[in-house]
Amino acid sequence: MGREFMNIFDEWADSYNDAVSGQNIEYKEVFEHYEEILDEVASKAKGKTIEFGVGTGNLFDKLINYNLDVIGVEPNEKMLQIAKHRFPDEQILDGDLINFPKSDQIDSIVSSYTFHHLTDNEKQEAFELYYDVLSHQGQVIFADTIFQDEESHQKVIRDAEEKGYSNLAKDLLREYYTTIPKLEHIIKQAGFTVRFKQLNNFVWLIHARKL
Repeated sequence: MGREFMNIFDEWADSYNDAVSGQNIEYKEVFEHYEEILDEVASKAKGKTIEFGVGTGNLFDKLINYNLDVIGVEPNEKMLQIAKHRFPDEQILDGDLINFPKSDQIDSIVSSYTFHHLTDNEKQEAFELYYDVLSHQGQVIFADTIFQDEESHQKVIRDAEEKGYSNLAKDLLREYYTTIPKLEHIIKQAGFTVRFKQLNNFVWLIHARKL
């Protein structure tokens, strides 16, 4: 359920904001246009919204600024405490992309840099669950690293290795990055329409609407 990566989240807790601001050269391309990516997600959310993987709260802050009724969900204790400290008056709960406190009439489900922590089978399980918890014509809006095909994925790994970006290469090998055709099939099979929009060399906007 993505919780096998808790040790990675522990490591990221104190350095994540430095990375997203471009200070970690290995991840500079991954987080290129970071603020615009978060805006792409937040601006499309409507109504009662769940954010998965609140982390240090950067997307959560934008959702609040759009005056949305937001529930935050975060599986990592260190990240959870950071978010709660930043937003003491907001509802931020322990949970993950599949195991989370259910709420009535959710209109939007959002996340950034999170969905790749699920295997393809878990992604299928997640979207089937989202179909059930979302309101009529509810939507899922994720910004995440996905690839056009497996060869593109392997090329990015080779490029990272050639540049000496060992941490990035390790992440690309270890976590569950999928391809657009596979994810499109998963999402449509669960009862959604979906559109993809590339936001940088790594990250795509995944905008699914319930049929």
